[in-house]
Amino acid sequence: MLCALIGLPGSGKSTVGRQLSRRLQLPFFDSDQVIEQQIGCSIREYFEREGEDKFRDVEESVIGQLTQRQSGVLSTGGGVVLRAGNRQHLRQRCQVVYLNSRPDELFRRLRHDANRPLLQVADPLNRLRDLHALRDPLYRETARFSIETGRPSVAALVNMIVKQFELTGLLARPDVSQ
Repeated sequence: MLCALIGLPGSGKSTVGRQLSRRLQLPFFDSDQVIEQQIGCSIREYFEREGEDKFRDVEESVIGQLTQRQSGVLSTGGGVVLRAGNRQHLRQRCQVVYLNSRPDELFRRLRHDANRPLLQVADPLNRLRDLHALRDPLYRETARFSIETGRPSVAALVNMIVKQFELTGLLARPDVSQ
């Protein structure tokens, strides 16, 4: 099984993805890390130097490559759903989980993070609200499952995802009769 996590910046895709991959004993892939390896610098630097369109071109190529894998857990960048090709690859090739977070929660988590290029603005909370309004419909269109992140721990979020997979027959339920 290939599982992809989508959601706004700071929703926990990388953190939850690492834990989920351990739990499912599948390899973990972070599309942002793969992109940085390919471009030879940070995404922030590339964004500033080349602009968002060039970055999205690289991202689309990387998503195309990563979604060809047979199994694993894939953490994606927050804007991955902006390109129709990415949404199509994710929907057709992966079990997509939307980690849905409210903008005010994300602001609380990210207010001191200087590595998120889209949040380096005068009013990051308003920016997160705008991003949510724009991207939430795209996340919902792409995802098979939506998990409200709220305040649960990472372990609780992983348990919710595994339970969804079990309930829909994507994972075998543990045999409790023994």
